[in-house]
Amino acid sequence: MNLENSRNYYGEVLQGSGDLLTDACTMADMPPPHVLRALANVHPEVKARYYGCGLVAPSAIEGARILDLGSGSGQDAYVLAQLVGEQGEIVGVDTTPAQLAVANDHAEWHRERFGFARSNVRFIEGDIEQLGLLDLEPGSFDVIVSNCVINLVADKAAVFSAAHRLLKPGGEMYFSDVYSDRRVPAHLLDDPVLHGECLSGALYWGDFLAHAQKAGFADPRLVKDRPLGIGDAGIAEKLAGIRFFSATYRLFKLEGLEPECEDYGQAVIYRGGIVGEERAFMLDKHHLIEAGRAFSICGNSWKMLAETRFAPHFDFVGDFSKHFGVFPGCGGGLPFDVTQDPLAAACC
Repeated sequence: MNLENSRNYYGEVLQGSGDLLTDACTMADMPPPHVLRALANVHPEVKARYYGCGLVAPSAIEGARILDLGSGSGQDAYVLAQLVGEQGEIVGVDTTPAQLAVANDHAEWHRERFGFARSNVRFIEGDIEQLGLLDLEPGSFDVIVSNCVINLVADKAAVFSAAHRLLKPGGEMYFSDVYSDRRVPAHLLDDPVLHGECLSGALYWGDFLAHAQKAGFADPRLVKDRPLGIGDAGIAEKLAGIRFFSATYRLFKLEGLEPECEDYGQAVIYRGGIVGEERAFMLDKHHLIEAGRAFSICGNSWKMLAETRFAPHFDFVGDFSKHFGVFPGCGGGLPFDVTQDPLAAACC
């Protein structure tokens, strides 16, 4: 039902983002200037058919090969195509023919707009629950992104498992999606409107952590989150008692990450130089690292910087030779901020 409903809801029912009944599949953040400039180079029809719940423009991706899961009409793919440059590549996968048609119809328009000799974007029709059936080489992607799509599929564990297999060592899955503070009741899972509005398939955050860790992503990091508003009274009544959140996570494919935030007396100094984060680099919600200032980190955070594409932008102090135990106050409990009534209407 999920696959068929996704194709129908996003290909036929919705004619534009203004037709959505909630703010779950909309973006509330103001993108940084360099991303806004890239957005200005995206075709109006592509932007009009955009449905996403967060900004999926990871930093330091020049020259990267990126896989976009659930690429839709192609907005994120065409933004990322500019950020990776002509030497990078974006591969989009989507299951909705109507959305893929919009993305493909404007491929040449975007190539000319970007001033590239060849297009660095291609789109594949496929089910992200069955990525193994597609012609995608394991260990071939630097980054995998996804924007408010994993909630739409039934076998979420399969998506995370395939993503881990497709990433290079040190690669990253950087994605936004919808989460809940409890599991949605079974009788609501097949409701076509709740599913299409990205709510009935929301990941209970505890299940998400279990899926990610089982796939091999040992230490999921929350980058940002916001409570969701449900302005439609009928939908709010069906989901009464459940809180929903839009959240962006990053998952690294790294060996040796530990279950806890272990303190080895290490620190990093951010040199700057990452476009859009010249003054401070945000590893996650709890690690905003100012340029030029020593910043104490745990062993896992050290690996996320030292063994990934971010390494050239940091100086590293210390090693793993001496252990000081677990950093106090790390982990446990609902990770999201509850700053407003999630059942009240919110601005998009």
